[in-house]
Amino acid sequence: MATLTNKQRLLTQVFTVLKKRYAPPDPENRLVLEQFLYAICREGTTREVADRAYKTLQDHFFDWNEIRVSSPREVEDALSELPDSETRANRLIAFLQEVFETTFSYDLEGLQKKGVKQAAKHLSRYQAANAYAVAWVTQHSLGGHAVPVDSPMLRVLRRMGLLEDGQEDPESIRASLEHLIPKVRGPLFSELISALAEEFCWEADPNCSGCPIGSECPSGQEAAAEAPVGAGRNGRSKPR
Repeated sequence: MATLTNKQRLLTQVFTVLKKRYAPPDPENRLVLEQFLYAICREGTTREVADRAYKTLQDHFFDWNEIRVSSPREVEDALSELPDSETRANRLIAFLQEVFETTFSYDLEGLQKKGVKQAAKHLSRYQAANAYAVAWVTQHSLGGHAVPVDSPMLRVLRRMGLLEDGQEDPESIRASLEHLIPKVRGPLFSELISALAEEFCWEADPNCSGCPIGSECPSGQEAAAEAPVGAGRNGRSKPR
């Protein structure tokens, strides 16, 4: 079990080393409804892929209402670059339909007046909502301290020892991360861990020897100890 000091040291490396490597741009300002839709695109993939898919969605349809009344297959085609595009298309349509049925508009900016907790609770009631989407909107539009965590990020965080063994509950995971990570650095943290998951920390056969924080990561240290003597840095490409 990693101590708090070890976790803080590792987080310092994450911000210092990975920020230089990836240099992600500042998050885009979007309305509450737009951030929810973007979160559906963003979960489980990289920022670059999600950005392209979201732009394609906007380019292919006149407005949110056209997406709502379109067939799932049409929306899925626009999201074809995303993994599990069928499920995402259905969630997008379901969300827009539910918002329209309850507000007769596509405006959720009124949630800003409810306070962070009440607004997040309201968002969580939508059929298309999940912990990631609610945390994403809370972080990017509602001004709250939330760290959205998807499957690739969760994989990295477990290997790095930033989560305790057996820690499974999404609320508990987010609470522990929010205790470690200052609110102002939350968006950057999410981007850096997501990028690390894509480039090095793959589900199968991760490239620990090439990872820029491999020497600080428990899994990276274990992999280095098991590597043959004289083995150099790994130049493998990501498995497909």
